[in-house]
Amino acid sequence: MLDNPLRRWIQGLRGKKGQPPVLVKELGERDRRRVLRHLLALDSDDRLLRFGSMIPDEQIAAYVGKIDFSRDIVFGVVNNVFQLVGMGHLAFASAEGRKSTTKEQVAEFGVSVSKSARGQGVGTRLFQRAATHCRNSDVDTLYMQCLTSNQTMMHIARKAGMRIKREYGEADAHLELPPPSPGSVMAEALEEQFAAIDYTVKANTRAAVKFFKR
Repeated sequence: MLDNPLRRWIQGLRGKKGQPPVLVKELGERDRRRVLRHLLALDSDDRLLRFGSMIPDEQIAAYVGKIDFSRDIVFGVVNNVFQLVGMGHLAFASAEGRKSTTKEQVAEFGVSVSKSARGQGVGTRLFQRAATHCRNSDVDTLYMQCLTSNQTMMHIARKAGMRIKREYGEADAHLELPPPSPGSVMAEALEEQFAAIDYTVKANTRAAVKFFKR
């Protein structure tokens, strides 16, 4: 039987009915401006759900400017016109003092999805990719903090089997992950390869369209 991450990835290639598959790619330094544009396009309600407060453009710019792509992992989903419509930030921290794990590190995940991509499973796929990466990086505890009013993320957390603790309108959830397996390693490698090809094709198509519009 296929390991769950690999089976989920294969099923994800089929996409939802009438929709293309959601491919999640690891982003790098060259995508920093694309990440900034994506987050700046979030309206006040979406900023509240993503950051816990309705932060202004200046704070978003500062947040993006401090992302260390060599330390943290940033995942993205691009649409057919090469716009970033989903972004997940996987940050790692010391596990010292955490009773939930004996590992050296834990991870915390934050996600945002553009309105144009809602209902397509983008948030779920970003979370699944983050969880698989944690497994393969010997991190067994994944945290996610969000407002209890963020029903989409609460649904993703419950579906993933995360333990949820509610306090003062916020939910602190954590997921205990199994160790890596051949299936989880293969699933991540295959997804990154497919997503990289998809990313390159969309980037080249966008560049060609811009060139012929001159």
